[in-house]
Amino acid sequence: MDLKIFFSPLDEEHFLHIRHSNSFYKNIKVNTERMPDYRDADIAIVGINEERGTVINKGTASAALEIRKKLYNLKKGYGPYKIVDMGTLRNGVDLEETYGRIKEVCQILIENNVLPLLIGGSHDLDYGQFQAYEGMDKLISLLNVDAFLDMEEGVSQPPHLQHIHKILLHEPNYLFNYSHLAYQSYLIDQNAINILEKLYFEAYRIGHLRSNIKEMEPIIRNADMLSFDVTSIKSSDAPGTANAQPFGLTGEEACQICWYAGLNEKLSSAGFYEYNPEHDDDLKKTASVVATMIWYFIEGYYHRKNDQNFKNNDYLKFVVSMPSDPETLCFYKSKLSEKWWMEVPYPHGKEKYARNCIIPCSYSDYQEATKGELPERYINTHAKLI
Repeated sequence: MDLKIFFSPLDEEHFLHIRHSNSFYKNIKVNTERMPDYRDADIAIVGINEERGTVINKGTASAALEIRKKLYNLKKGYGPYKIVDMGTLRNGVDLEETYGRIKEVCQILIENNVLPLLIGGSHDLDYGQFQAYEGMDKLISLLNVDAFLDMEEGVSQPPHLQHIHKILLHEPNYLFNYSHLAYQSYLIDQNAINILEKLYFEAYRIGHLRSNIKEMEPIIRNADMLSFDVTSIKSSDAPGTANAQPFGLTGEEACQICWYAGLNEKLSSAGFYEYNPEHDDDLKKTASVVATMIWYFIEGYYHRKNDQNFKNNDYLKFVVSMPSDPETLCFYKSKLSEKWWMEVPYPHGKEKYARNCIIPCSYSDYQEATKGELPERYINTHAKLI
């Protein structure tokens, strides 16, 4: 399919002042006059100006341009950039059609081994991002970074407050794992956390994340899809949203998460939502933060080590004897990246889940196993495989 029918080109006048040959803008291909060929690209930037899914944060429709202005002024990072900016996705006649367009564009890009990087719009647009995986005949893991859980029910609730609920109930069900980072306890209903725990999904409040952000790396490394709500960043660093909160991630912590996400070879799409220029300061501080997050995500992408083939000599295998079932636990450590994985046997007859048998973990999981204790990551994964 010719994807240019879905996109409007960008006005080149916004970027004419960028002249440095080592700028981000000068090292990518941008849809200003005609659509660049995405098929040989690594990453495709997709601007979205859809905001009908939100009630209180109107203004997200102009987010993508402001983020681009900041991002394209940054210097090119590591690696041979093969990045295209496809322009602005045209909205559908209604919100559902916009979801459908996001789904179709992301699906085509992912099938061509191009990572769609969505910027702008309200957080419910990640429902279209999630739907892109529907026809791929595989289970996926979703990583959501947000101060809220967005699991409200009922037709009276606006889409941006119930999109996660829609994803959890989506049929056919191809969601293997859902991980939520940086929620704030006083902003959410404890019943929603209980629901996630019953499904053996993961949710980490901001305090837990901050106390040891390195322990979040295996969770991020397990994701196929990243959905990032700017509201998760504290208002002093990112005032540009109607939902801005006084507490939350720092800009540096948000960049660290994006770096980890970019490094993840498994991750095949990313979306950054809920930035609202109308609530930003005069210098567009929030746009700068989001642009830097995207820069770090791309930097991580070009530092990927291809840590996936556990049978070659680039891995050390550790077998730990356990006091009860299972008799042993197998761990793998990459000699290249020093990252850890853990093997979780899948039940007989569940072969379609085989891709989830070896999951990312941390050194602390290995240490826990050497003490005769089953890591929580093992327990949750095994429960979902049954």
